[in-house]
Amino acid sequence: MTHALEGLTVLDLATFVAAPFCCTLLGEFGADVIKVERPEIGDDLRRLGNPVRDEGPTYWWYIKSRNKKSITCNLRTPEGQDIIKKLTAQADILAENFRPGTMERWHLGYDDLKAVNPGLIILRISAFGQTGPYREQPGFGRIAGAVSGITYISGYPDRPPVSPGTPTIPDYLAGTFGALGALIALQHRNRTGVGQMVDVGLYEPMLRMLDELVPLYGAKGEVRERIGSGTAYVVPHNHYQAGDGKWLAIACTNDRMFERLVKGAMGQPELLDRFTTMAKRLEHRDELDGLIQTWVGQFDAKEVLRQLEAAEVPSSLVNSAQDLFEDPHIQARENLVSFPTPLGDLLHMVGVMPKLSETPGTIESLGPVEVGAHNEEIYCGRLGLSRNDLADLQARGII
Repeated sequence: MTHALEGLTVLDLATFVAAPFCCTLLGEFGADVIKVERPEIGDDLRRLGNPVRDEGPTYWWYIKSRNKKSITCNLRTPEGQDIIKKLTAQADILAENFRPGTMERWHLGYDDLKAVNPGLIILRISAFGQTGPYREQPGFGRIAGAVSGITYISGYPDRPPVSPGTPTIPDYLAGTFGALGALIALQHRNRTGVGQMVDVGLYEPMLRMLDELVPLYGAKGEVRERIGSGTAYVVPHNHYQAGDGKWLAIACTNDRMFERLVKGAMGQPELLDRFTTMAKRLEHRDELDGLIQTWVGQFDAKEVLRQLEAAEVPSSLVNSAQDLFEDPHIQARENLVSFPTPLGDLLHMVGVMPKLSETPGTIESLGPVEVGAHNEEIYCGRLGLSRNDLADLQARGII
C-alpha cells in the first residue's frame, strides 16, 4: 500500500517531545524520518520516564520514535554541521526545537539551510517562538501552560492552579500544529517550489484552545476564574460520583439535552420548571449540580450510564488507564495496539490517528534500541560514504 507521505524525507534534529512528535506523526503516514542523536549519549527522550527493562530505552522513546531511523551527529563541530547540510540537500522537512539562535551559532540557521536547499521546510518549535522579548528564554510544557492562560483556569478556586491533564499536553499540541504547518508549507512548495520556515511557540497552541476567554476579556474586561471541574458557560457540565465510587462525565450544552437528562434519565420533570433557561442554571449552578450528584450517587456507574444512554444524554465513565484497556469502543476502534520491541517485550501504545480510508497510517517499527542504529544505511546509502569513512568519523566523535 502506498502511504500518503511516501517519498518525503524528514530530518528530526529535535529532542524530548514537541518537535519529535511532529516527526512521529509524519512518519506514521509514510515519511522517511531520520532521527539525529548525539554520539554515544543519544536523545534525552531515551531516559525520560520509565525504562521498559532495567537498562535501555524508556516507554516514551519507543513510542515517540516509532518508524524513525537513528543516526548520530555532533552538531557542534564543523564536520557535523557539514554532514547535516548534505542531508538537508536531500530532505523535504527539517524539525528542531533548540533555543532561538542556537542553530544560527552552529551555522545551521534558516538562511544557512535555505541556501543549501531552497525548497526545504524548516519547523522550529521553541518555548516562545523565534521572535518577541521572551524568545531566548527556556521552557517546557508546564511553562507553556502557565503562559497561555490555560493553567490559571484549571483547578478549584480555593486551591492552587493545576496543569491541565499532564504538563506535556502543550508539547503534543505544538507537535500537532507543527505537523499541520509543515504540510501547509509543503502544499505551497508543491505549487511554487519555495520552502519556508514554520515557527511555533510551545504556548501558542494552548492559547488557541481558549474558546471565548480572550474575546470576553477584550470586550468586557471579565477574567475567568477557576471553578473546578465545572464549565463556565453551561450547566450541568461536570463530573459526578456514582454509588460505587466511579466518576462519570455528563455534558448538557442546551435546553434539549437538559430536558433529556432530568425528564428521561432522572425522572424528575419538575426540574424543568425550576431551571427553565441556561441563565437560571448558571445562576443556581451549585444547587443543580447537587441534585444531579444526589441522583447519580444512588446507583453504580453502569446503571447510571445505562439510563443516560437510553435518554441520549452525552455521558461517559471518567476512564482510568485500566478502563481504557477494558473499553469496548476503544478496542473496536483499535485506539490501543500492541507491538513487539526489538528486545522481545510486547509494548502497548496508542494507535495511529487520524484514520484515513485509502492511505491509513501504520506502525512499522518502534524507536531503535541502539544509538545510531542506521548510521551505515543513511551515511553510506544516502551520502555515499565508505565504512572506513564511518569508522574515522566515529573515532573523532563526529558521529
